[in-house]
Amino acid sequence: MTAVTACTVRGRPSGGLPAEVTSFVGRRHEVAEVKQLLSASRTVTLTGVGGVGKTRLALRVGQEVRRAFRDGVWLVELAELDCPAMLAQAVAEALEIRDQTGDSPMRVLTRYLRDKQALLILDNCEHMVGECAVLAETLLRAAPDLRVLATSRQPLGIASEQVVPVAPLPLPGWEVPRPPLETLVKQDAVRLFTERARAVLPAFAVDDDNRDVVTRIVRRLDGLPLGIELAAVRLRALSAQQLLDRLDDRFRLLTAGSRAVLPRHQTLRALIDWSYALCLEEERLLWQRASVFAGGLDLEAAETVCSGDGIAREDVIDLVIGLVDKSVLIREDHPGGVRYRMLETLRQYGRQQLAGSGREAELQARHRGYYRDLAAQARAELFGPEQIAWFARLQREHANLRAALDSWLSTPQGAPAGLSMAGDLLYHWITSYYLGEGRGWLARALAADTEPGTVRADALWAASWLAVIQADIPAATAMLEESRRIGEQLHDEPVLAYVALFSGMVAMCEGRTEAAIELYRDALARHRRHGDPVGIALSLIRLTLAHSFLGDSSRAIAAGEECLTVCDAYGEGWHKAYTMMALGVEVWRQGDLARAAELETQSLTFNRSLGDRLGAGLNIEVLAWIAASQGHHQRAARLLGILETMWSSVGAPLSGYGHLARYHEECQAAMRQALGEAAFEAAVRRGARIPLDEALAYALREDKPEQAAKGETPLTRRETEIADLVAQGLTNKEIAAALVIAQRTAEGHIEHILSKLGFSSRAQIAVWVGERARADGHDRR
Repeated sequence: MTAVTACTVRGRPSGGLPAEVTSFVGRRHEVAEVKQLLSASRTVTLTGVGGVGKTRLALRVGQEVRRAFRDGVWLVELAELDCPAMLAQAVAEALEIRDQTGDSPMRVLTRYLRDKQALLILDNCEHMVGECAVLAETLLRAAPDLRVLATSRQPLGIASEQVVPVAPLPLPGWEVPRPPLETLVKQDAVRLFTERARAVLPAFAVDDDNRDVVTRIVRRLDGLPLGIELAAVRLRALSAQQLLDRLDDRFRLLTAGSRAVLPRHQTLRALIDWSYALCLEEERLLWQRASVFAGGLDLEAAETVCSGDGIAREDVIDLVIGLVDKSVLIREDHPGGVRYRMLETLRQYGRQQLAGSGREAELQARHRGYYRDLAAQARAELFGPEQIAWFARLQREHANLRAALDSWLSTPQGAPAGLSMAGDLLYHWITSYYLGEGRGWLARALAADTEPGTVRADALWAASWLAVIQADIPAATAMLEESRRIGEQLHDEPVLAYVALFSGMVAMCEGRTEAAIELYRDALARHRRHGDPVGIALSLIRLTLAHSFLGDSSRAIAAGEECLTVCDAYGEGWHKAYTMMALGVEVWRQGDLARAAELETQSLTFNRSLGDRLGAGLNIEVLAWIAASQGHHQRAARLLGILETMWSSVGAPLSGYGHLARYHEECQAAMRQALGEAAFEAAVRRGARIPLDEALAYALREDKPEQAAKGETPLTRRETEIADLVAQGLTNKEIAAALVIAQRTAEGHIEHILSKLGFSSRAQIAVWVGERARADGHDRR
C-alpha cells in the first residue's frame, strides 16, 4: 500500500500538455538545440534562474516533438510538491495511471512505462533535485524508449544528462548608429514586452518616440520573461516612461544588497516587491492569504478563507479582480466555473509575507476547515443530480484537499477531523486517479486516531472497499472485522450494513457466491431500514451481478431494475451507470444482444463523461463479449486490444469484479479460434494502438450511424483510391509508382485502411471494394 506523507501538489492531472494561452516568443535556437539533444540523449535538463522561461521552453519543445513519441509527451508539474516521498505518486497522476494494484508508485511507474515510447517533462525539480535524479535514472533503466526533459535551477547530475543553460532573452544594444526600428521590434525581449503590453493596451506599439524607453525597460529587467510580463501589465495605468522611472527607483535601492546574490535574482525580487507595493492594502492581504491555497482557488474559497480581519467578504470579488488585473492571480476557465492561480514565484512571495505577519497558522486553519466542510458537503450530496459537478470539483481541488488532510493529520488534535475527511472523500478516491493515494490517507488517519467510534468504523469499511478494488483481500477482511466489532458495540446499524455489503464483495472475490448473496441481502435490508439510498443502490448492483453469475436471471433482472428506479428517483448517474453495466451482463447472457449493447453504450457514455476508466473498462469488456456473440470477430478482438491498454492504465483488470474474468477468457479463446492466431493478434495490436478518445468513440460506434445514413466510407479520398488499386491486385511498389508516392507512404495508407475497416488482409479489402461497387450499381474495376 502506498504510504502518504506530508506534502502538497497541484491536483489536476496534466493529461499530456496544456494548451498555450499566450504566444511563445523567440527561443528558436534553444528549441532546435533541445530537440537535437533529445534525439541523441535520453535526459536533457534546462537550467536557469527563476522567471527565465524554462517551463515555456520545455512545453514548446514538447509540442514540437510530440509526434515522435508514440505514447505521448507528459508534463509533471513539481513546483507545488513539498515532500519527496510523493514524487513517484505525482508522476503517476500526471500520466493518468490509476493505481489499482497496491504496489508502490515507483513499481507502478516502471511497469507502466517499460514498453512506452514517451517524453516525460519534469518541471521545477530544484527543490528535490536528488530525488528527481533517482527517479529519472530508475525510469530510464526500466524503459528503454523513454526520454526525460527536466527544468531546474541546477542539473540533476545523472550520467546520461545533457544540460542546456537557458539565458534571459537577447537584449537590444546601444549601437551607433541606432539599428532601424524594424530590427529593434524583432528583438525577442522587445517582442515579448510588446505582445504582453498589447494584451492590456491593444493600441500599444514600439515607435520612434518610445523605442529608447522600451529598450531601457527590458534592459533593466535583464531580459527575464517573467519580469517583462509583470512589468508590461502596468501599462494599463502608466506610460512607458512612468514605468521606467519606477523601475529605476526601485532597483537603485538594491545596489547595496548582498554580493552573493545574482543581480538577476535581485532584479526579480525587486520587481515582485514593487508589484506588491503597488497593490492596495487589502489586495496585499488577499495576496498573502491566497498563498495558502495549493493549485488554485475559486471565488467561494477566497471569500470564505481570506475574508475577515481587514477584508470584508463582499469586497473579496473586487480585490480578486484587482489582483487579476495586476497579474498576481491568473484567471482560468473550467467547466465548473472560473478559478484563479498564482505563479509559484508569486505564491512563495505571498507565503513569506504571510509568515512575517504572524498569521500563517490562522490562515492554514481556515484553509483546512474549509476543505473539511467541502468534503463533508460533497459526501452528503453524493447521491443526486449534482453528483457529476461534485466529482469534477473535487478533482479540481485535489491539491487543496491533500494540503488540508496533511494539515489535519499533522497534529493529534486534528487527527479525528482528518480521519472523517479522508472517509468523506471515498468516492473521490474511487472515481479519479487517486485510489492508491486515498488508501494511503485512510491508513495514515486510522493510525493517527484509534478512538473506536463511528468515524473510525466508517473509515475502516471505506478503506476496505479500496482494498477490495486493489485485490488486497486479507487487508480488507481485517478492516471489516474491526469495523464490525465497533458497529456491534455501538449498535450502529449503518456501519453494520456497509460491513455486510463489503464482506459480500470479499466473499465474491473468494468464489463464495451463495455466501455473498446472503451478505448482500443482509446489507440491503439494513440499508432499507435506515433509508440510505447509496447503500441500497450498491447492494442491488452487487446482487444483480451475483444472481447473474449463478444463472438466476429473474432475480438478477429484478434487482437491477429496482436499482434503476432508486437512481432515477434521486436523479443519480454514477450508480445508475454501474447498474446498466450489470444488467447488460445478464441481458447478454440471455441472448438479447441488441438490448445488452444499448445498456452498455448508455453506461459507457456516462463513464466517459466522468473520466471513470474502471467503469469504462467494464463496459468495453461486455461490448467485446457482445461483439463476439454477434459474430463480429474483428471488432471483438480489437476491443480486447483496447482493454489491454485500458487495464494497463487502471493498474489491474476487472478490479473488484474478478468473477467476470471467465467471460473475458472465453471471449479471447473463441476469437483466437474464429480468426486464427495471426489475425487475432494483429487485431488486438490495432486495438491496443488506438488513443483513448478514439478507442472510446470506436466502442460507442459513434462514427458508424452517420456514415451508414449517408452511404459514406470511413476512408479518405486517397485511401479509397488505394483500396481500389489493392482490389485490382497491385503490389505496394506498383501502387506507389502509379500514384507517384513513396512505397513507405503506400504501406502506411494500407495499414490505415486495414485498421479503419477492421480487416487483417488485402483480400478482405478487395472483397469490400467489390461489395461497395455492387451497392453503387457499377463495377469499380
